[in-house]
Amino acid sequence: MPEPGDILGAYTLHERINSGGQSEIWLATDAEKRPFAVRLVLNNSLFAFTDRKRFNTGCEVLQACQDGHFIIGYVEHGRIGGQLALVLEYVEGSNLKLLMGAGDPVLTGNIAEVLIDFASAIEVVHDRGYMHLDVKPENVLLTRNGSLRLIDFDLAQPIPNPPRKPDRLSGTPAYMAPEQLLKQPIDHRVDLWAFGVSAYELLTFRKPFPGENADEVLRRQVDRSEFIRPREINGDIPANLEKIVLRCLEKDPDRRHPIAGVLVHELKQALYTS
Repeated sequence: MPEPGDILGAYTLHERINSGGQSEIWLATDAEKRPFAVRLVLNNSLFAFTDRKRFNTGCEVLQACQDGHFIIGYVEHGRIGGQLALVLEYVEGSNLKLLMGAGDPVLTGNIAEVLIDFASAIEVVHDRGYMHLDVKPENVLLTRNGSLRLIDFDLAQPIPNPPRKPDRLSGTPAYMAPEQLLKQPIDHRVDLWAFGVSAYELLTFRKPFPGENADEVLRRQVDRSEFIRPREINGDIPANLEKIVLRCLEKDPDRRHPIAGVLVHELKQALYTS
C-alpha cells in the first residue's frame, strides 16, 4: 500500500485524500513543489482486465474533454513509477454531496451559478462526443470560491447514433434514467436526466425517485403517483427553473432537452445569469 513520502515517478506522495473501490487519491507534489492529485489503481492483478480497461478509457475521455474550466484538469496517466495512475490538477474543495449534507453556504449561496456550470460541464463532454454516464453531486467538485469541476470519467462512452443498448448496466441507480434501468437503447440524454435528478436534490435536499435498489427507483419513475414537484418542497424555487428540472425528468427522452446546450441556455434565461 502507498505511504506518505513514497516517490512515484516525478511525484512525491504526501496525504491520502480519498479512497474507495479499487483506487485511492493522493495529494502529491512534483520537483517544483506544485500540487497535484494522483489517483492510484490498487488492483494491479494481471487478471483485472475490465478494471484496467475502464480506468484507461476514462482517462482518455477526460483528456479529450479538457476545457480549462468545468472539467477536472488532466496531466498524464499510465504506468508511473510502476503504478497505474492518473495525475490531475489539485482542486481544494468538496463534492456537492458533502456540501449539500453540510448546508455549506458556498453551495447554497451560489446555487444558480452551480447549476449553470454543472450543466455547462455536461455540455463540454457531449460536445466532445461522449456521454459521462455517472453524473451525480458526488462527482462534482466545488472550490471555496465557487469554481466547479466535473470528475470521474470511468463509465464514459462515445455517444451512439442512433441510441444503443449499453453492454452493461453500470452507474448509480438513483441517477439513472428509466431507459437505462429498463436496459433499453440510450444516448447522451441519460446525462440530462441525471442532471435533473441532481438539480432536484440540490434544490430540495431530497431525491425525486428514492429507492433502496434499482427496481424500487424504476417503479417510482414509472408510476409517479408519489412524485412531489420541487416547488411543493421549496417554494423559493423559481417557476421557470422548476419547469427546466421537470423537463430533464421526462420519462420519454424525446421530451427532454435535445442537447445540453439548450439546457444551459434555458438555465441562464431562468436564473437571469449571463
